[in-house]
Amino acid sequence: MPKVTDEYVKNKRKRIVDACYAVCLRKPIQMVTMTDVIEESGLSQGGIYRFYSDLDEILRDVIREMRHSFNIMEETDRLFSKAEEISINDIVYAICDILGRTMEEQLMTVQKLNFDLSVLAINEPQRVAKILGSIHEEGNLEHLTKLMGSLIERECQKGNIKPKADPVEIMQYAASVYSGIEMNCIINACYNQGSMKIKYEPRKLFDVYAKAMIMLMGGEI
Repeated sequence: MPKVTDEYVKNKRKRIVDACYAVCLRKPIQMVTMTDVIEESGLSQGGIYRFYSDLDEILRDVIREMRHSFNIMEETDRLFSKAEEISINDIVYAICDILGRTMEEQLMTVQKLNFDLSVLAINEPQRVAKILGSIHEEGNLEHLTKLMGSLIERECQKGNIKPKADPVEIMQYAASVYSGIEMNCIINACYNQGSMKIKYEPRKLFDVYAKAMIMLMGGEI
């Protein structure tokens, strides 16, 4: 029996992950089945289970691949490295521009899957905990929240900003608003639904988001 190489295993697993990703773009994650992945990949049931024990293991690698392929951390790191040279207002505008552009570009792909995963977390929290449990890499939003929180704290200590609310609460508000923008844009774009039949445009919403954050931090727009 010929020896199975690491490259062979890697290629097969990628084929399965790519197939699962393609199915997830067409269906809500909670409705995806192993049968869907088998049919999409063109592999047999035995061929799939040779590399993955269940669907959630495949979804775990789909999420890992998403985080690797759609990474804005280097871009945000470069921005925050200039924190001594540019104002916090400019940083907030630049961050929101990155978030708006990224959401617009990925609305029908990564953002849809993120939204579906959030819905799945509400309905099946234990399952999502299992999927994410072995993913230890930091995500874009976790990384950005950490950077922004540290910047606000430093600027407060220097007396450069005087927030209108507790900095921790401001960051919680920021995370909540991001989730709301994501939800409305996804529902509007992917499911052709939304409140008041409004067309939600990520870049415009994030421009308003930037202004709100600046005012909360005691700045002027």
